[in-house]
Amino acid sequence: MFEVSTVGVDLAKNVIQVHGVDTDGKSVLRRQLRRNQFLSFFEGRPSCLIGMEACSGAHHWGRRLQEMGHEVRLMPPSYVKPYVKRGKTDAADAEAICEAVTRPSMRFVPVKSEADSAALVLHRARDFLVGQVTQTGNAIRAHMAEFGIVTAKGSTRVADLAEELDTLPEAARLPLRALFDQLAATQARIDQLTGEIEEVHRQNDVSRRLASIPGVGVLTATAIAATTPDVGNFSSARDYAAWLGLTPKQHSTGGKPRSGGISKMGNRYIRRLLYLGAMAQIMVRRRSRHPETDWLARKLATKETRVVAIALANRMARTIYALLRDGTSYRPRVGVMPA
Repeated sequence: MFEVSTVGVDLAKNVIQVHGVDTDGKSVLRRQLRRNQFLSFFEGRPSCLIGMEACSGAHHWGRRLQEMGHEVRLMPPSYVKPYVKRGKTDAADAEAICEAVTRPSMRFVPVKSEADSAALVLHRARDFLVGQVTQTGNAIRAHMAEFGIVTAKGSTRVADLAEELDTLPEAARLPLRALFDQLAATQARIDQLTGEIEEVHRQNDVSRRLASIPGVGVLTATAIAATTPDVGNFSSARDYAAWLGLTPKQHSTGGKPRSGGISKMGNRYIRRLLYLGAMAQIMVRRRSRHPETDWLARKLATKETRVVAIALANRMARTIYALLRDGTSYRPRVGVMPA
């Protein structure tokens, strides 16, 4: 019986490809498994290193395999792609995963607990419904404009248009009333999910500590608490900000460093929340009647608002790193922005 030390797993909905090597790196296993055969294949086998891409279902399989005593490492798919030798097949992908998981410089995604996965489902479902509110509101605005009825910007203004339904032709009232009902129902579901997220926030110590940072609200704090891996994987606060895509993209050659806009790598949802939190701080500052002379005030005096918001979001990310690393809460210093 051959001994497998490392296994690469290419996940799919129904068919899963595995590729295994022994301690010398020699290929000793190439097999295609059905979904219902996957766990039984690893059950009772000696503990080994199993690599998978961090995709849909990977955290579920990772938790089940860890329960069997195996070491599971998840990797971003973009980091695995360079190890694919030629062509695009399940077998080639599994072999590439098996090779990539053994690289000392590879970065891994920790296997999420069921609680963290559940918290992220709340966020994703809420974000999806927010998009539906925007789509429905835009449809209502467009249809009402056909009859010369418009309103000011803002999602809250759309509901006010319902008062004008009686002025429309009878044939247009039914479809528009259906859209208004859908808008109200979707908003009610969003409020319900927001309440669930707030409950998760109250029960999570990490989330409560992160919410002490200016510009970091309940949504941002709970999303980061459920998503961010062990900060020990990052060498510095800047490394963490780069993981979120908030640092300049580098394109250097011949000893000539060139920096562009932010890389926009990593988690788009968290990056958007940090940006919105930064914009909220800027808007509050601009409405203030008391002039400040701190970092934010100096930047706003010389830079475009959106550029300052990105820079502030970067500083917020670095503060988050420090709090996660030290296990502390944010303690503001007078006249000093988060660093």
